[in-house]
Amino acid sequence: MFEVKTIDKPDERRDFPRGHLEAVHMSGLDFAVGTFEPGWRWSESVSPIAGTKSCEVHHNGYVVQGRMHIVMDEGGEGELGPGDIFVVAPGHDAWVVGDEQCVVYDFAGGMAKDYAKGK
Repeated sequence: MFEVKTIDKPDERRDFPRGHLEAVHMSGLDFAVGTFEPGWRWSESVSPIAGTKSCEVHHNGYVVQGRMHIVMDEGGEGELGPGDIFVVAPGHDAWVVGDEQCVVYDFAGGMAKDYAKGK
């Protein structure tokens, strides 16, 4: 098997307040690019769509641009910036830090398949 797609022509786009997601679906890989504008916060922009108190999607990602702050439900927290590779377990809130949009590549699959979709 050999499969190639480009993010310039995503299979799917989901818009939500202050951001959007573009997804590419392939055999064995669901890849997402999330673009989050200044003022975006998961608990305000996506929670009403997802119907959950916190983000229940597992993320494996890479920050291309901008900064994002993550707070885990159990209390841990940190900030991500350009060049950071990260793993974030389900059960968190997040928001854009500063006046620059944050662009994130996510390879875990859940973001491409389920993020910002109603239950």
